[in-house]
Amino acid sequence: MNKIQELSLAMINYDNGDPKRIQHTTKVHAYATLIGLGEGLDAETQFILESAALVHDIGIRASEKKYGHQNGKLQEQEGPAVAEEQLHKLGGYTEEQIARICWLVAHHHTYHVCADMDYQILIEADFLVNLYEDQEPKSAVQAVRETIFKTQSGIKLLDEMFGI
Repeated sequence: MNKIQELSLAMINYDNGDPKRIQHTTKVHAYATLIGLGEGLDAETQFILESAALVHDIGIRASEKKYGHQNGKLQEQEGPAVAEEQLHKLGGYTEEQIARICWLVAHHHTYHVCADMDYQILIEADFLVNLYEDQEPKSAVQAVRETIFKTQSGIKLLDEMFGI
């Protein structure tokens, strides 16, 4: 079993009993994988992207426990420490990989500083899932397409998914 499979199973176990969160995580991972491969990421960046996609919302439970609710900023605030703990527990990640994954978790709801491909792709994958899950109108999808999406692979998925 490879690290991505192990982390996938660990995250399913982490969100045990919450199929909505598990479904969200697996969908974001699937789209991040597709976009990363479509954009030709190198193997290391693809690995970090896929790992980050699997733990991107890991701060939800900690936010709910600490504050009684959660939102994107609280996920960014609480998620990195939980992700770091999970990745150390799983093993097989370098400190540099963990640092990058945690940085992505800490910024995945911050959209104005997307310079790196793993970061951009994680945001696009999360939007693909959230737009559908939140049943956003086509006007919102179009606005996100124009302001957030930058990769050719992500734009193609968005266009095909929502019939744009």
